Amino acid sequence: MRRTFIALLLAAAVPAFAQQPAGLEPIPEPPPIPAEGAEVDEPEVTIVKRGEDTVTEYRIRGQLYMVKVTPPHGVPYYLIDKEGNGQMVRDDRAPELAVPMWVIKSW
Repeated sequence: MRRTFIALLLAAAVPAFAQQPAGLEPIPEPPPIPAEGAEVDEPEVTIVKRGEDTVTEYRIRGQLYMVKVTPPHGVPYYLIDKEGNGQMVRDDRAPELAVPMWVIKSW
């Protein structure tokens, strides 16, 4: 009796879940996969010694977007072009790195 009742409840609930809300737009097609050997935007890294400081410049497509200055004694600091207008802003902390983390197993 209990199994029949549960089956009837599930059968009655299925049409409610099957209805689509109005006003949905179709999902756009994904961009094409680049062919092998295609040019990928990788940062160009240039390391220069200026006085006692070591300056590391990071560029993408020739545009400077970050500079890391490492003094001989002390903590390195970063100059970052946050708005893309060529004006560098000092940032004393390391650039934020988003490390992918997935739960493989939990119990």
